[in-house]
Amino acid sequence: EVRAIASVTKDVLDHTITALYFSGRTNAVSELHRKTLLTKWKGYEGAQNIISITNAQDYVYWHSENMYEALKKDDDKSIKNIKRKWKKELFERVADEDGEIYDENICTIVFAKRFTGYKRPGLLLHNMERFHALVTNAQRPVQVIWAGKPYPMDYTAIGVFDKIVNVCKIYPNCATLTGYELSLSKMLKRGADVWLNHPRLTHEASGTSGMTAAMNAAVNVSLPDGWYPEYVKDKLNGFVIPPSSPDLPDYIQDEQDAENLYTLLETEIIPLYYDYPGRWLEIQKNGMRDILPGFDSKRLAGEYYEKAYNYL
Repeated sequence: EVRAIASVTKDVLDHTITALYFSGRTNAVSELHRKTLLTKWKGYEGAQNIISITNAQDYVYWHSENMYEALKKDDDKSIKNIKRKWKKELFERVADEDGEIYDENICTIVFAKRFTGYKRPGLLLHNMERFHALVTNAQRPVQVIWAGKPYPMDYTAIGVFDKIVNVCKIYPNCATLTGYELSLSKMLKRGADVWLNHPRLTHEASGTSGMTAAMNAAVNVSLPDGWYPEYVKDKLNGFVIPPSSPDLPDYIQDEQDAENLYTLLETEIIPLYYDYPGRWLEIQKNGMRDILPGFDSKRLAGEYYEKAYNYL
């Protein structure tokens, strides 16, 4: 009995020590997140001790061995063929769920993630005149896919989702898929040419979808929030949407960010896709290379043990 009590007491003590230890440890999930936290907690004792451990994704799960083997061999033909195959697979899903028939030769823009306010899933629809011009350009056509779902009680996000669904009824090259589970997420990232991300600046603590998109030869187009500034080399492995100031009112940020997004798509990204396919392929390949090893979960686990759990 004495031994049992001693054992229980030791376990309780160990848990108490662990809890006390971690209650004094704070980490951000990207370097920009750390800077944001330092600003928010300025003046509080211990705030200066916040460290940054940027989130990551599991390369083993998300990558394609065939695609990375082709990358290693610099086999551009195989990379293109694999990407076309992936686009066809995604478009079969689009046809099943949404009834739209997509073409694997057309630049495909995907916005897929948790539908919530700060991620601004409806930003591409902010100026309907410019959106209409973008999706009806016969010389340089695009296909757009939104995917995800809002929380059941998030009525604002539900309203945005409904708006997107209704817009997609008008344009045969716009589709909405409901859900964002692992299998669909992988399919979307493999089938995307452009992976779109435009949160309100400083609101995305890290974000990880773009990491797995890059692992599957999708080109990231994002505002410089969360993890993205630590990865992106603008116009070399992805594109940066010029951001508005986070100090501006939300409605002005939305307007300016949307206009910058339209301009970037119209003047740089879509022309590059059609007019300079070799350059586009280099950006895809750079993205696949540069995402490793810094944004693989092995690095993440190692940093937590070294920086946060190193008392063990």
